[in-house]
Amino acid sequence: MALPPQLKAIQHHLRTAQEHDKRDPVVAYYCRLYAMQSGMKLDSKTPECRKFLIKLMDQLETMKKELHENESITQEVVGNAHIENYALKMFLYADNEDRAGRFHKNMVKSFYTSSLLLDVLSVFGELSEENFQHRKYARWKATYIHNCLKNGETPQAGPIAMEGEAYDDDFGVEGGAQFMPPNSPPHTQPSMPPPAGFSNIQIPPGAHAPANTPAEVPPPAGEPVKPVPVPRTIPAVDPSLLSTNQQGDVRLTPEDFTRAQKYCKYAGSALQYEDVTTAVQNLQKALKLLTTGKE
Repeated sequence: MALPPQLKAIQHHLRTAQEHDKRDPVVAYYCRLYAMQSGMKLDSKTPECRKFLIKLMDQLETMKKELHENESITQEVVGNAHIENYALKMFLYADNEDRAGRFHKNMVKSFYTSSLLLDVLSVFGELSEENFQHRKYARWKATYIHNCLKNGETPQAGPIAMEGEAYDDDFGVEGGAQFMPPNSPPHTQPSMPPPAGFSNIQIPPGAHAPANTPAEVPPPAGEPVKPVPVPRTIPAVDPSLLSTNQQGDVRLTPEDFTRAQKYCKYAGSALQYEDVTTAVQNLQKALKLLTTGKE
């Protein structure tokens, strides 16, 4: 069923869902859920939009039944961690390519898709300030690099100042990785210092990102595949957490148990992507909370 023009703003989230139906059904499900919720706000009254959204709801119900044993669907905190880890892994892949000066359509698509998945996080609640900034930076970077490649110019690598809001919801991803952002300037020449907030985006430099995104984005055509070992550093463990006994008369509230459970699930989700640092940090938070009653 064709997407009604009134719902054009959700077309790329629906396309991302379609791309992940087999690759990662959890991502596909939440992309459609975001699209349905957003579509209801855009137009749920005209007959064509209502018909489209009802069909989308039916599709979501079918997916929910098929994935009824998947914790990322049945428990929101696990689903939230799954989508956030996936989006940030894709962001880090694109950022790593950008810092290394490797500009190609796959990295542009990774930047843009990560911004769409950060949109999707809003189904779980308000975006954190960090994810809000990552989303804005990723969408701007995708447009900036696309415009440079389109005009035969070499983009400036790494974090740079943003000039204007050169992206919008019409950013096109037609025909695979063909990007056609309308209404954006033909050339973006960064010249001013980064706006407030963007200097605080904490992206460690160097080969910190995985060789591929979760989507297993292939290398650009014509370039030899060179395996890049990802250096791993095991984070230091707080010695005070080595004891499993509670400190003093600690009284844990139901909220404390919920938060500890959340940290453990974040850690489990991080391990799915072999992200040892994030897993250890979350497990330490859970241990500290359970042994001291404090975060």
